[in-house]
Amino acid sequence: MADEYSFASKSSLKLKGVDMTIKKKKKRKDKDREREKTEKAAGESSAEAKELAAMASGSDEDLMYRGKTPAEVAHLKRKREQELDRIRKRADTTHKEKVEKFNSYLHKLPENYDIPKVSWTK
Repeated sequence: MADEYSFASKSSLKLKGVDMTIKKKKKRKDKDREREKTEKAAGESSAEAKELAAMASGSDEDLMYRGKTPAEVAHLKRKREQELDRIRKRADTTHKEKVEKFNSYLHKLPENYDIPKVSWTK
């Protein structure tokens, strides 16, 4: 089967009258850069753990509060509290409760959403 395609050109298509001067960029692999990335990743993971702990405690020295007015800080804190409450509410409900809630919702829907009966004789 490879013989059928042996006549095909392996290079890219070339247009007449168009100057194709596109150069491909070479990928640079630098061992020092790779080492720095791994060191950064290791440092960031510990830094992220510290930041999460600080966020949970609600300290005012968070990065997201720098350069903000007191009203903006209060708004962000309130928003975070509301988001955490929503997450806790979703986490508290079990699968069984979710299914029961969904079934009650379906039961409350009007019958307009039922699939009408189809008959070939009428």
